[in-house]
Amino acid sequence: MITHRYEHGIHAIDAEYHQPLFDAAHLIVEGDRAAFVDCGTSHSVPRLLEALDELGIARENVDWLLLTHVHLDHAGGAGQLLQALPNARAVLHPRGAPHMIDPRKLIEASIAVYGRENYDRLYGQLLPIDAARVLETHEGQRLQLAEREFEIMHTPGHALHHQAFFDLASHSVFTGDTFGLSYRAFDVGGRAFAVPTTSPSQFDPEQLVDSVRRIAARRPKAAFLTHYARITDLERIAVDLVRMIEAQVQVALAHESLPPAAARPAIRAAIKEIFHGELRRFGSTVDESTAELWLGGDVELNTDGLLAWLARRRRV
Repeated sequence: MITHRYEHGIHAIDAEYHQPLFDAAHLIVEGDRAAFVDCGTSHSVPRLLEALDELGIARENVDWLLLTHVHLDHAGGAGQLLQALPNARAVLHPRGAPHMIDPRKLIEASIAVYGRENYDRLYGQLLPIDAARVLETHEGQRLQLAEREFEIMHTPGHALHHQAFFDLASHSVFTGDTFGLSYRAFDVGGRAFAVPTTSPSQFDPEQLVDSVRRIAARRPKAAFLTHYARITDLERIAVDLVRMIEAQVQVALAHESLPPAAARPAIRAAIKEIFHGELRRFGSTVDESTAELWLGGDVELNTDGLLAWLARRRRV
């Protein structure tokens, strides 16, 4: 079940959400103790438990489920996973914690977007987490895993309740969606290509740029992304992400006066061209169909995120 094994006891597990090598949960082992970072959907939980068995880690020795945010491809399986891990606690941003303790609004909103049948297929059953097993975080907080320490970084922009986990042992950071998406299909000569991701409900470009820059300023040796796993050369990637965020914002502002239905196709086409242009700039030679396979969904989500951001601007 483990797809990648890294130094410092870090392992990537393919959560098999959407397609292979799209969504990673990470398992960190320190001595005989362990922690997960993100967990995929309820359908992913058997794979995570098999990874523990593969490494010989007892389920009662998992101390933490570190959740970057509560979007369901990251946290949808948290309730089921904690049922199998008797001593683990879920670590959540205080804005996200209530939605894991009582997920009814999250479920209703997701069904409204995806429809009941697609929701069940993608996410399965979302179980609540006992409030006694939730740890709400604050900026700069430290968590222990045996002798290992993690520092909490609140990283809004993709979502207001987003956080990252800086691992002092490996001097790396688990970034969820804040430091973009980097699909291994686009790697060139061991170098990673990344694109920013905006949330339809809470995208904020200024906060996202600030979060990207704060992560890069820590000079981590690597970032572990949910989509997908380990990347390095973070100073370059941070510059690329900021450039793409700013380009998408300019596209949105250029269409701000149009009704959403009229703006959508133009914004979508422009974002697609930004991403494909950046791929060419990076030196990727993937064909159009491969680029669409991996980035098509993100183009749609980023379009939704920009339109929602424009709508909030109008209400202010």
